[in-house]
Amino acid sequence: MKDCTVIGGGPAGLNATLVLGRARRNVVLVDSNEARNKVTQEAHGFITRDGVKPSELRELAHQEFRKYKTIESMEDKVVEIMKGNESFTIKTEKGQEWLTRKVILATGVKEEFPNIPNLRDYYGKSIFNCPYCDGWELRDQPLAVFGIVDYTLHMTEVLRNWSQDLVVFTNGEELSKIQAEKFKKLQVQVETNPVRLLKGSDGMLHSIELENGQIVERSGGFVTPELVQSTELGMALGVKLTDQGGHQCDHAGKTEIHGLFVAGEASTIYPSQLIIAAGSGAETAMAVNVELTHEGILGSN
Repeated sequence: MKDCTVIGGGPAGLNATLVLGRARRNVVLVDSNEARNKVTQEAHGFITRDGVKPSELRELAHQEFRKYKTIESMEDKVVEIMKGNESFTIKTEKGQEWLTRKVILATGVKEEFPNIPNLRDYYGKSIFNCPYCDGWELRDQPLAVFGIVDYTLHMTEVLRNWSQDLVVFTNGEELSKIQAEKFKKLQVQVETNPVRLLKGSDGMLHSIELENGQIVERSGGFVTPELVQSTELGMALGVKLTDQGGHQCDHAGKTEIHGLFVAGEASTIYPSQLIIAAGSGAETAMAVNVELTHEGILGSN
């Protein structure tokens, strides 16, 4: 039986796995390699790793795992978790099955983008969703902001710290009087016409064509996608979601289902920088270790 199974190989899952392995816990990491930041060329804001490619960070983590006999990792996808009296049964897409005392869901979120043709062709190259991650690279450039109006209001306010040359594209959504007044106060142009096409080359945005034929030149931008849980594994076990869409848990990721924890974006629903997600994974791993210790289960290997 495993002490803990970590599901999800993003920064939260990777750091949780490392902390548990070093705590002498027999831990298995199941990573389907479907991370949300897979399209990102560079990740920023992580001290000593500023500008690292997410795939490189993942590979570095797996290299470190090889030092610990307590850590096992596999590229697979968990399709079912069954709760028993003292443990969980894990079943994967490739037919693997095992028992584990604890489970950490570090499965992250998935993005639902505005209905804009070819937006994904530019996402992760010249269009991003986090100004703290990528605002520096786009500073002082003419930028576009896409998304639901309520979301773009906050994004626009924050983005003005990096560039004041902003145009918000609502893709057909009309502004309320209050929203229009807020954008006017920010001195930001708003285009409510639907977007026909994004134009550019090799993922680098040059301009935006609207349904009315208007062309707006922009060299990059930010999008505020709607975020939903990337898996229903937690809900299938009975975990409820918060009003924002995250799994209900305490500050360390412990849910109401005994032995089940969540880490990273699976708990907060908000997109996190690498360093925040990794910190969440570490905190959750320590909570798992403490719970195992209180149950009289000590480390091995």
